[in-house]
Amino acid sequence: METLANLESFVRSAETGSFSAAARLLALTPAAVSRNVAILERNIGVRLFQRSTRKLSLTEAGERFLASIGGNLQALQAAISAVTTDRGEPAGVLKISLAPTFGIGHILPLLPAFLARYPLIRPEWHFENRPVDLIAEGYDAAIGGGFELTPGVISRTLAPAQVVAVASPTYLASRPLPKTPADLAGHIGIAMRGSLTGRIRQWTMRDGAGHEMPVNLNENIVINDPAAMREAAILGLGVTLLVLPDVQANIQRGELVRVLPDWHADAGPISLYYPSRTLMPAKTRVFIDFVVEAFERS
Repeated sequence: METLANLESFVRSAETGSFSAAARLLALTPAAVSRNVAILERNIGVRLFQRSTRKLSLTEAGERFLASIGGNLQALQAAISAVTTDRGEPAGVLKISLAPTFGIGHILPLLPAFLARYPLIRPEWHFENRPVDLIAEGYDAAIGGGFELTPGVISRTLAPAQVVAVASPTYLASRPLPKTPADLAGHIGIAMRGSLTGRIRQWTMRDGAGHEMPVNLNENIVINDPAAMREAAILGLGVTLLVLPDVQANIQRGELVRVLPDWHADAGPISLYYPSRTLMPAKTRVFIDFVVEAFERS
């Protein structure tokens, strides 16, 4: 019977086309992955990869072997992950990707209660402004917006992402309040440049009656991180547009004022994403349930 480590090393190497990339996903060294694959080839008596200094490619036999494994390896991995401790508690490393501002403000505060309930789970949380590839990068789940629902990925909506205009009381003290989004053209703007696209983010706002109007926010200050944009606004540097959950606490504390309170733009939902599996690991299942229940309560 082949070991799971050898099969995992083969499948991940085939998926990524590299022993080094597979090693990063499996938390092994490239030498260990290469050795596991070599042992697998020796045990079954078939060469699975053509190796060169530049490229790793499947042989014809390797392609047939990968196809024959199919989802069986994933099911086996999920079954092993679902097996917990003798006390029946979910355990293991929980690798999550989170949008930084939302994750720090709304998910991180849930961690003490989560760990109190599941002390054998070890969080490995990555705060990053990008949609990750859940399956290829080995994440158990991700929280944010703008993810493509590729095959095998499921989403659960946590909160609507309404974009609102905010500024500090100090900034607004000596300036007239805008009445429509068009009036923002007369203010100092703190604009967002997308890290992935490299372009300034443009918004169209609408009010409760359904009227829509494009926002002509000046690009006096350009920043590529929402948390930095929020801090710049708190410092009184201008008006900016941010997702409401990211600035709600600042508005409540009086650090920011919602400009144009009847207007907002729609950035789509903030969602929890996770790979679809026949047998979901217990650590992932309890995390999903815990977060969804917390947002349903609030």
